[in-house]
Amino acid sequence: MTYDLYYWPSIQGRGEFVRLALEEAGADYTDVARASTGKGSGMLAMLELMQGESIKYAPFAPPFLKAGQRLIAQTANVLLFLGDRHVLAPKSDAGRLWTHQLQLTIADLVQEIHDTHHPIASGLYYEEQREEARRRSNDFLASRAPKYLDYFETVLKRNTARGDYLVGARLTYADLSLFQIVEGLRYAFPRAMVGLEMSHPRVVAVRNHVAERASIADYLASSRRIPFNDEGIFRHYPELDAAP
Repeated sequence: MTYDLYYWPSIQGRGEFVRLALEEAGADYTDVARASTGKGSGMLAMLELMQGESIKYAPFAPPFLKAGQRLIAQTANVLLFLGDRHVLAPKSDAGRLWTHQLQLTIADLVQEIHDTHHPIASGLYYEEQREEARRRSNDFLASRAPKYLDYFETVLKRNTARGDYLVGARLTYADLSLFQIVEGLRYAFPRAMVGLEMSHPRVVAVRNHVAERASIADYLASSRRIPFNDEGIFRHYPELDAAP
């Protein structure tokens, strides 16, 4: 089956968590909004699908995935679906729910990362909330980022099946997402991440393990991987990058 992934064409954003899963799975997919404009491709196709009155289960926002007749939205929900189909989650109900729980926690972290540069409103420019962003980022780096990373470090430590994965003895989509978190934080807060990484070696080990996988290494070296930029979730503003 060929999947259609719908997400904004110029940023990694939340869609990147889905791209990583599709790439690891070796799935055949089209990144619709980035495809050459034509019938069923480009930004217009994505917007028409979102706004179409005939869509029974309409998505609120990208990313969403078209799989046959199914249209699946919300990053964690898409990954739950792909995890089942591509052996990126355990088969047991307990393992599936645990992986999904970890992904939802990552979703909470992603929102807090976004709010470091847009703490008041998404509709305002960063320059209109610069001072508030500085305060929010200081708190994030001093308390919130360590709290989340401490949690994932503990999860890894308690995984007696294999300590370099979050769940059981095999890679899951949660590991791919944790990789993206570390990569994004390195881009957004390079100074602060020096200290944070020293305190969370297991989290960094997951990042390294994922980066070394053949499918992911190929993806990262390709034009399919959109570079980090200051329009996405992870943004680098030097004035916000204070060591915790």
